Amino acid sequence: MFYTYLRGLVMLILWSINGNAHYHNTDKIPSQDENYILVAPHRTWWDPVYMAFATKPKQFVFMAKKELFSNRIFGWWIRMCGAFPIDRENPSASAIKYPINVLKKSDRSLIMFPSGSRHSNDVKGGVALIAKMAKVRIMPVTYTGPMTLKGLISRERVDMNFGNPIDISDIKKMNDEGIEMVADRIQSEFQRLDEETKQWHNDKKPNPLWWFIRIPALILAIIVAVITIIFSFIASFIWNPDKIKEKLG
Repeated sequence: MFYTYLRGLVMLILWSINGNAHYHNTDKIPSQDENYILVAPHRTWWDPVYMAFATKPKQFVFMAKKELFSNRIFGWWIRMCGAFPIDRENPSASAIKYPINVLKKSDRSLIMFPSGSRHSNDVKGGVALIAKMAKVRIMPVTYTGPMTLKGLISRERVDMNFGNPIDISDIKKMNDEGIEMVADRIQSEFQRLDEETKQWHNDKKPNPLWWFIRIPALILAIIVAVITIIFSFIASFIWNPDKIKEKLG
């Protein structure tokens, strides 16, 4: 419930300050009954929100670097939404075991950024191993749009383009060769999607008159966000988000 609430609140804020998002090939997204791994090149702080919104009502868990959990309120938020910390320098076995259990035993899917850090093109092997052991498909999507908050506020166009689901059941072993094959398939689809998006992506911005609708919406969203922050701070002392993790995995 909190996942749905926070997703809606953040999307209201993004819509209020940008309002120029476009979603392509959403018909390729697997049905709500199927679990999958949603993957993308990590390019901004807000591309995970666009990914989660485009695939609603499907809910996800996602990996996040452990440093993001140090802030009491933000850390509580992402834990409540199903995030789990990972030490990128020394990943533990639970970084693989937990998402596999979620994909197998719950109705939530997994969001992963195979490249690990933002702006990297290197596709890591974790997604291949998890997909193989959980027996799920990999769903690629790319974000094309503003990389800075200034660009987002100036309403630069956002394009989310969904690719063809990747089935890796034909790859028998997840050794170095198998992982490389999965990485190649993912990276090739990312490149194809980026090339395809060029036909839609332009510098045209929405009619400025839309601000008459968006400004009141933004004010409302800010008020709700402030109330949510206060509530979250108090709740973080009372409710342990790890109960959700135990329930899912």
